[in-house]
Amino acid sequence: MNPLIFQNISKIIERDSKSTTYKFALLRGVIDIIQDNSPFIAFENGRVIFPTGLLIEKWMMYYYPILESVTNIPQINGETNIAFGVHLKKIITAYDTMGGFSAFYNDLKNKGIPSDLQDDFFALAKKLKETITAMPMKYIGRSVSDDYYSIFRIESRSVRQNTSDVDLEFLIKTSGTFSIPVEYYEAFKLLGSFISGQDSILFKWAEFSVNASKKKLSVEKVVNEVLRGPITEREIEEAKLIYRNILKKEGKVYCVWTGKALSRYDVDHMIPFSVWKNNDLWNLLPSNSVINNQKRARIPSMEMIEKRKDIILDYWELINENQTQRFQKEIRVSLLGNSAAEDWQQAGIAQLKSSCNFLITNRGYEEWNI
Repeated sequence: MNPLIFQNISKIIERDSKSTTYKFALLRGVIDIIQDNSPFIAFENGRVIFPTGLLIEKWMMYYYPILESVTNIPQINGETNIAFGVHLKKIITAYDTMGGFSAFYNDLKNKGIPSDLQDDFFALAKKLKETITAMPMKYIGRSVSDDYYSIFRIESRSVRQNTSDVDLEFLIKTSGTFSIPVEYYEAFKLLGSFISGQDSILFKWAEFSVNASKKKLSVEKVVNEVLRGPITEREIEEAKLIYRNILKKEGKVYCVWTGKALSRYDVDHMIPFSVWKNNDLWNLLPSNSVINNQKRARIPSMEMIEKRKDIILDYWELINENQTQRFQKEIRVSLLGNSAAEDWQQAGIAQLKSSCNFLITNRGYEEWNI
């Protein structure tokens, strides 16, 4: 891999414009999408293409807790007013009595934004896209090149779509795409978790806000708010109810990893919650308690998934029958991407293998087999 790319990334983080936190949010967003091994990532002519909608969603998740916080956390030198602040605060205010940050995330991911908030949500998404594409995308890389859009490039514009489902999938389909050179993608894939870790983007973001507050805040306080996410706990109650109904009806539930009948069982996150805070129904399958304890934070190998493919698919079909809308939305965004709807079972297994292999080979998590 070209070491010049890593030098450029270092220069971008340290030397590119520091008038706002947008640069940090853009880099963090792209790295998070890559680290998620999103099925929407595509490759073309030496560039890697991403849905802009995924980036918009990331920014919503990053800035929501910052603007909701009772602590003044500056995002622009000397002030807290950001380009999309008014729009995001409308959403925050609306959700204040509806469950807050986690409820907003759940609506965006699963239920859809309520009809009475859709106009405000559209305005927010539009302003976020304008901000992202006209500011950090344009200027990132100026420390290593005199050209605008020297790294990030807008590939396609927004696409109109008439639908009542306004959710993450809607954002992905309607917000267009952007790209980066494949060399930067490879660097972010290899070292992204370090780049956005303690020694870089998140702490630089916090340090910026501390300095902008004239040292009235601490790095620790800012980092706590910046890192706060909508999912903080394992949420398995709905999956438990599905399997409880199976046990009541069929009399048997089978361990996903051994195939043995169970009368008592754990609901296992196939991709561990500690690795990927994902409570999607496709990721929650019944497991023998002892086996689940042995697995812990380890990642199922590609061979293990292939060996247990039939029972995984049986459970997916069962969940799909019981919770079709939620299951299909979750698996499309997390595993299927642009794959054909009629082949969702095989495409889902293939992406599950790919995601697990990515976590093992690229991010260094321990492989698990029985």
